[in-house]
Formats: sequence, structure tokens, C-alpha cells
Amino acid sequence: MLELFFKYPNEAGTDEAGRGCLAGPVTAGAIILPKKFSNPVLNDSKQLSELKREQLRPILEKEAVTFSVCHVFEEEIDKINILNASILAMHRALDQLKEPPSFILVDGNRFKPYPSISHQCIIKGDGKYMSIAAASVLAKTHRDAYMAKIHEEFPMYNWKKNKGYPTKEHREAIKKYGLTKYHRKSFRQLPEQLTLDI
Repeated sequence: MLELFFKYPNEAGTDEAGRGCLAGPVTAGAIILPKKFSNPVLNDSKQLSELKREQLRPILEKEAVTFSVCHVFEEEIDKINILNASILAMHRALDQLKEPPSFILVDGNRFKPYPSISHQCIIKGDGKYMSIAAASVLAKTHRDAYMAKIHEEFPMYNWKKNKGYPTKEHREAIKKYGLTKYHRKSFRQLPEQLTLDI
């Protein structure tokens, strides 16, 4: 059973999606849930089916006190590395909340202090606290929608299905067609990276 609050009402949960992908942005969600929020389906987005995540998204967006989602794109990821880009995406999502949180709950164990608001990193937090789980659902669904959109431009990589993750199919397509503008050039795209003409 997920807890609603860690310390105080008005806490924001934040989480990211797409950190391990070869293509596309890293996407963060931030959300403040109301005091009496409850949803029996809500869980870590990785534990939910795509259908359940898509059903939860409008519920969370409607019931949230405030929420936001932010993408950090490939060029910036390549410039500052994926860990920094993930934290930057979370900071930018927090920046866009319509009211400031009393406290920030962060999924995972790495974060940079956010100006004037205390935070707590919680390993596997998306399976422990509702606001982190909700942020993970928003990040995942918004990123999936973006990947489905760019799939139309480059259907041979099948991003609609693999979402940019390093599946065998995705790597075979890279081998065959090379890299697109959406691929992260700083990532090891193929096991035999040296043979790939970037």
C-alpha cells in the first residue's frame, strides 16, 4: 500500500522516465496530490500495464493540486550527461508547478538540492509514495506519447513499441540505417561502437 505523505501535506513527488534509452528525451514529472487523494490502481509505473498508465494519466492531471512534465532532449543529454539531464528535468518540472511544494520527494538516490525547498531521496520511492508513483506515471505516459509521435518520422526504429530503449530490434535498425537526430550520440548505441559511423 502506497503512503500519501512522507512528512507534510503539499509535498511534491518527482520522477523521470527514459534514462536508459538510446533515443529521445529524458522526461520528468512533478506533482502535488490533494490531502485526501486515493487511488487503488496507482503504483510504480513499471508495475502497471500501458493501458492502466494511460487510464491513470487524466485522473492524476485532473485531481492534482498542480503537476508538470518536462523533457530534456538529446543534445542537452549529450552535453551534460544523463544523470545531470535527469536531475535537470526534475528541477524544470518542479519550476513549472503552479504552487511551491512544502517538501520534495525524489525517486532514487541522486539529486541536487532545489532552491529553498528541502528534499528526500527515496530508493524505489515510486513503489512507496503516491506522489512519486504519480510523477512516474506522468513522466512515462508523456514520454511514450512523444516517442509515438517521432516514430511517425522514423518508423524503421519502431519507437512506438520500444520507446527508444536498447532492444535487439532497435539496435538492428541502428546497424542498418545509422543514427537519427533523436539518438543520443554520447550513448553506446551498439556493443561494437567503433564500427558505427557517427
